[in-house]
Amino acid sequence: MDILLPILILLGIGILCAVLLTVASRYFAVKEDERALAIRECLPSANCGACGFSGCDAYAKALSEGKTDKTNLCIPGGDDTARGIAEILGVTAGEVVEMVSYVGCNGTCDVVAKKYDYIGQSTCRTANMAYQGDRMCNYACLGYGDCVRACPTEAIRIENGVARVDPKKCIGCGICTRECPNHLFKLIKDTSRVVVECSNHDKGAITRKACKNGCIACGKCEKTCPHDAIHVIDNLAVIDYDKCTGCGACVKVCPTGCIHEGNFICGAHF
Repeated sequence: MDILLPILILLGIGILCAVLLTVASRYFAVKEDERALAIRECLPSANCGACGFSGCDAYAKALSEGKTDKTNLCIPGGDDTARGIAEILGVTAGEVVEMVSYVGCNGTCDVVAKKYDYIGQSTCRTANMAYQGDRMCNYACLGYGDCVRACPTEAIRIENGVARVDPKKCIGCGICTRECPNHLFKLIKDTSRVVVECSNHDKGAITRKACKNGCIACGKCEKTCPHDAIHVIDNLAVIDYDKCTGCGACVKVCPTGCIHEGNFICGAHF
């Protein structure tokens, strides 16, 4: 009896707790909107915030509660996700403007010298705290791979000291744009054809000393563009993608080769 009595007491306590928990879960449970759950199943679980909400759960809740009627905000999910959400809500699906990321830097190891030998934690954010990094260009990619580790689709790699994006893997989530301490990642429509691979706002002579591939604000691109789509703003060429037709005229006249032409069509969507 000395052993049996404690066992029975513990068993009784366990049964009582189980009953109380069952009753509590039944009467105090928070009811979830079935539409929100269904929408959540459509979303890719990237939780990137590209939709403007804190994550997939918040976006699904906002849609189910009528706080937004835009079914096309999930860029990683693409048109398939938008159609799935629209079907659940009984509305017409909006077309998703698919985005892709690129790096506004072409300061490879062979064109940008180092200020000093950095010895410390191998992250861009930490290295940037010491005099804006170890590169002579204060706007350069530091190459320690914070973006690589953050990318959910392994679309970024470090090549010759500079981050490069594979547009076939990029889903346009924008996580890299928030991760880079120098804000070198830019999101553009995947139909774009021309980009400026430089982010240096110093005067041309200073930029030239820091990086052979940098924009020297010469204005040749601005004068050549037949559509008035590129202008030198604060010592850096900036493209107006609403006007740009991708003709490549600016690419041909750029003396430092910082303006590049390419195919940025995204190939990966959840």
